[in-house]
Amino acid sequence: MKELEVSAKTVDDAVQAALEQLGVTAEQVEVTVIKKGRAGVFGVGSEDAVVKVTLLEQSVDSNDVGDLAKEILTKLIQAMRLDIKIKNMKDAEGDQPVSFDIDGEDSGLLIGRRGQTLSSLQYLVRLIVAEKVKTWVPISIDVGGYKKRRYDSLYTLALRLAEQVKRTRRPMSLEPMPADERRIIHTALSSDPYIITQSTGEGEARKVVIQLKKR
Repeated sequence: MKELEVSAKTVDDAVQAALEQLGVTAEQVEVTVIKKGRAGVFGVGSEDAVVKVTLLEQSVDSNDVGDLAKEILTKLIQAMRLDIKIKNMKDAEGDQPVSFDIDGEDSGLLIGRRGQTLSSLQYLVRLIVAEKVKTWVPISIDVGGYKKRRYDSLYTLALRLAEQVKRTRRPMSLEPMPADERRIIHTALSSDPYIITQSTGEGEARKVVIQLKKR
């Protein structure tokens, strides 16, 4: 996914949703505002903002970054005194060229509640790698296929809740999720012409709201 068009209530909301779907930071993209949107009067005549977000070309070699990321991940796990193995993987969606799967007796300890430990580990590795190569690189870390199972579960949930929103015409809020999981919800519903998704809240309380698109 190199380019994405997203609509939301405001330009800022649309850009944030696009960044979450792409799994990148604002420094890694070019933003084109297609429609600024308008609030309308008491909701009448309102129009969503629309932006096009394009990924900028990375200037680093994915093989070199992969070796560096694996070295950092190995050292972090060794410091935890866990008995695990790290395997290089190919990202199923092709969005993240540097992907790993962790396996072993102690691997379950790295998942944590709702995957929060795994999310924190992945963020830490990304942060250290970014400091060394001077650019933010998408890196995916999984544990025994946990993310794949979670992805399938959240994708199905998003579709089901979207249908419920269409029937009831009322917005639905999901539980707070890390950025990677919010991205799944945004992606699952990005092509639905009747639905819009928006992340709200701060920090660990940030969650996705699914609602009808104003027409």
